[in-house]
Amino acid sequence: MGVGGKFWDMLKPYSKHEGPDFLRNKRVAVDLSFWIVQHETAIKTHTRNPHIRLTFFRTINLFAKFGAFPVFVVDGIPSPLKSQARIARFFRYSGIDVSSWPVAEEGVYVERNGAFSKCVRECVELLELLGMPVLKAKGEAEALCAQLNSLGHVDACITSDSDAFLFDAKSVIKCLRPNSKEPFECYHISDIETGLGLKRKHLIAISLLVGNDHDLNGVQGIGLDSALRFVQKYSEDEILNRLREVSNANNPLFLGSINSAADSIFNSDESSPKTKSSHCSFCGHPGNKRVHFKFSCDYCGISNTEGCVKKPEGFKCNCSSCDQDRKYKEQRRNEIWQIKVCAKIAIEPNFPNEEIMEMYLCQNHGNFNANEGPCISWGSPDTEMLVDFLAFHQFWQPSYVRQRMLPMLSTIYLREMAASPVKTFLHQQYEFDSIQRVKVRYGIKSYVVKWKKAAIMDSVLYEIPCEKSNVRQEEFMEVDESFDLLDEANVPQIHGENGHWFLLTDENMELLRSAFPEEVDRFLQEKELKELKRRKSSVLGSEGSNENPESLKSKGVQLIITEFYRSTKLQPLAKPAENLATNSGDGSPKGKRKAASPRLSKSVRRRLLFN
Repeated sequence: MGVGGKFWDMLKPYSKHEGPDFLRNKRVAVDLSFWIVQHETAIKTHTRNPHIRLTFFRTINLFAKFGAFPVFVVDGIPSPLKSQARIARFFRYSGIDVSSWPVAEEGVYVERNGAFSKCVRECVELLELLGMPVLKAKGEAEALCAQLNSLGHVDACITSDSDAFLFDAKSVIKCLRPNSKEPFECYHISDIETGLGLKRKHLIAISLLVGNDHDLNGVQGIGLDSALRFVQKYSEDEILNRLREVSNANNPLFLGSINSAADSIFNSDESSPKTKSSHCSFCGHPGNKRVHFKFSCDYCGISNTEGCVKKPEGFKCNCSSCDQDRKYKEQRRNEIWQIKVCAKIAIEPNFPNEEIMEMYLCQNHGNFNANEGPCISWGSPDTEMLVDFLAFHQFWQPSYVRQRMLPMLSTIYLREMAASPVKTFLHQQYEFDSIQRVKVRYGIKSYVVKWKKAAIMDSVLYEIPCEKSNVRQEEFMEVDESFDLLDEANVPQIHGENGHWFLLTDENMELLRSAFPEEVDRFLQEKELKELKRRKSSVLGSEGSNENPESLKSKGVQLIITEFYRSTKLQPLAKPAENLATNSGDGSPKGKRKAASPRLSKSVRRRLLFN
């Protein structure tokens, strides 16, 4: 959730949609709880153990397809305030009235339910088998993600909790849409500062006013628009101290100032620093109506003999006196509005909550030394243990697991080859053969690489079957595109050529060039030669069309369309009888006489009919 009051909608105009290479070779902190909750909500009733299945596919795609280095963060022990807010949210959504219930004791925390904790443990075990680093936060996972981002250990955070900005996150990825040209919906704190003028402490003040994960209610009667308008009046260094000052002003004199300020708006003529000059009721400009009937005023701009023009409906005078009066009234309205907001803040008990502010401003959310930093490293996946793990939890065949892991293994292999070009084998049995072609999908260009079976293996590669349950799951994922699950059916393909079998995978162009520069140059040269041959053949074909037309006719070549279809219609032959009739002197057919059709007036026809 994060900050209440549709906080994400306020930040939406300042979001950016980044391309697929935004996270390439970058570290990104992932809030694992957010993924698990999203998985359970998306396809809970359609597949077995969705948290394991989709964590597996998402991690592989994030690592292989987008080239990122993910760091997963799990929640620690929640704060007592978070536990109380979680219980209150559950009762609120359940429709249970807890107004008559006793208040929960302070300092007591409640962990998540056992089913969710079990999902977290299983996902952590899966990620460790994949070689991904997993960190445990002291409290909130998004807090540790934000701290890692703030200290420069990661380049971005993947979470839907908007309070990550309150924990000093610099770049937050809220949504991932893998099947698009711009898969990442990113929010940068620099863009928010430029667009709204809000910094970290401003956002903390807004969360205190409208509610957050630790205090669902906030201040009664203050919404997001009012909170935004209030905090924008103060600088970052002043806003939190201003909230403390207002909360300590709960006295009759302060509350009574609202009535006196409200009365002043109606008596603005008396309290204004300068009395407003009299205006003509006819034209609305400064002056006397009797005089304006005889002579026009300077504001109307017509001849003196015609007088002034009557003011239209909704007329506003723009003289200096009226402008000053409007500015003064607007200032008084703002003062009254601000006093009313301060009064609502003042009557709120225990506001602002110092514990919440201290938690947001803290920079110690991980179980590591802040000076040394966390220990983050990526290892190689344990394929055999993964096969056993997924066979136990998902009932997947070993061949299916190895097939789906191949993009991740090939990415690791290419990175190792780029770092130290020593001839090794992919997955201990495949070696690089060649580049088949360039593939473009969702605007992303990649090389289709052919991997051949190494000579050290005697087995023959066959197409890997998929069990029935997995095929049904893939069909569901293809049909329902409303969930961004980072799960694609595009798996390594089997390719047969000249009696040999190859595996085809999609690889990043820059990564493949760094691993096999000579092979990439050879492929580009061959591609250029093919293009030159194609152009040369097209030029020869165009030159051949300029040969002698007679020779082309002998070859049966049609030159122009009029030689095959006539350009004009043939005149039809007239019949002999018609020719005789046409050649007659009177121009009419023989035996026929033109009938007379006299034109009679309407009155004559009426007399002939009714007389």
